[in-house]
Amino acid sequence: QAQLVESGGGAVQAGDSLRLSCAASGSSFSSYAMGWFRQAPGKEREFVAAIGWFGTTTYSADPVKGRITISRDNPANKMYLQMNNLKPEDTAVYYCAADLTAQRMTRERNMAYWGEGTQVTVSS
Repeated sequence: QAQLVESGGGAVQAGDSLRLSCAASGSSFSSYAMGWFRQAPGKEREFVAAIGWFGTTTYSADPVKGRITISRDNPANKMYLQMNNLKPEDTAVYYCAADLTAQRMTRERNMAYWGEGTQVTVSS
């Protein structure tokens, strides 16, 4: 059983940067691919980015490509999402997730584990 806790969200201006963190506990962190999803009010949860077990394979969604960097620190059981040049349309609750493979995260929504989410609000 894994527990995931997100942090680092907040209210920022368009063009600002944020770094989200996900702390994992309770299971073998390096055995899971990790990823970020987001859900805006009235919209379905959508994939943002994913990273494989060793951190060498990454995927990102088109709306954030070029503006985000996903990374992980296996010894520290943490994953990060660096978001730059934030836009109002990035406003959402951001969720950390763990699952079998990073590639699966790009197309599925039933992840093995979810965090509770952290709010990101970007104003223009």
